[in-house]
Amino acid sequence: MVEKNLTVRSSPHLHSGESTKMIMLDVLIALIPACIAAVWLFGWRAAALIVVCVASCMASEYLSRRVLRRPQTVGDLSAVVTGVLLALNLPSTLPLWQAALGGVVAIVVVKQMFGGLGCNFVNPALVGRIVLMMSFATEMNTFPSPWVDGVTSPTPLAPDAAGAYDLRVLLFGFHGGTIGETCAVVLLLGFAYLLWRRIITPTIPLVFVGTVFVLSWIVDGGVYEATYQILSGGLLLGAIFMATDYVTSPVTPLGKVIFAFGCGALTVLIRHGGALNEGVSFAIVVMNILVPLIEKATYRLPFGQKRGGKHA
Repeated sequence: MVEKNLTVRSSPHLHSGESTKMIMLDVLIALIPACIAAVWLFGWRAAALIVVCVASCMASEYLSRRVLRRPQTVGDLSAVVTGVLLALNLPSTLPLWQAALGGVVAIVVVKQMFGGLGCNFVNPALVGRIVLMMSFATEMNTFPSPWVDGVTSPTPLAPDAAGAYDLRVLLFGFHGGTIGETCAVVLLLGFAYLLWRRIITPTIPLVFVGTVFVLSWIVDGGVYEATYQILSGGLLLGAIFMATDYVTSPVTPLGKVIFAFGCGALTVLIRHGGALNEGVSFAIVVMNILVPLIEKATYRLPFGQKRGGKHA
């Protein structure tokens, strides 16, 4: 009798057929409507911001991998996604060199210094935006009106504009804001595409937005006010495209719920009790930092094992 040896290796044992490049390509496709709306509303400056941010992120990825003598990963499109998301979080009047600096921070400091894709513990695009907000406060808080050069307008969350915009205006983006956050309709189209392609699950976006809606309803005292909060600022952009980042969000089902609830609660807390009109970026980054603790508390244990590695 001939003995056959069975070789058992560590998981995964099955390949889904997907790759990082394919996933990133789907995310880029989902972002196309938002990019088109940005250029339609804010003109060539929006297009220039997108091009500069993408170029900065790709160049930073390529050069940092060369300097660190690591295999090139610029072809996996993750740097392109970071660049597009960073651009969509910027006002159209931001100087292009500042936008490029944000791309360098996002890729070199947040991503590559921690080992590259899969090793960063916070969302690179959001940190790039936050650094720009802290460094260039005036430029990052100047929001032009759509289709009108040189004329600025308050964002829907500004103290002097709270509740001033019709919900239809918020749906289609006819107000001031960053180039990618104003038009809710195109963001929802991207959300539908990502769900259809099964790139993301609905848990984090729905719990995130639902938490903001319920808490805003309680704080502000009405459905209209709560809906206004959902359609204002970067909530939909953050909940759909950045809170769902594979690397910086939990993998466990319960962890996703806890993470999204924390993002929503912090967003409402910052918007209503803080000095900032918008709290989405900071809320997501804070919860990104807490992800290891959330996963440690919610991962499923093998049968007979207790937390801490002990067996029953």
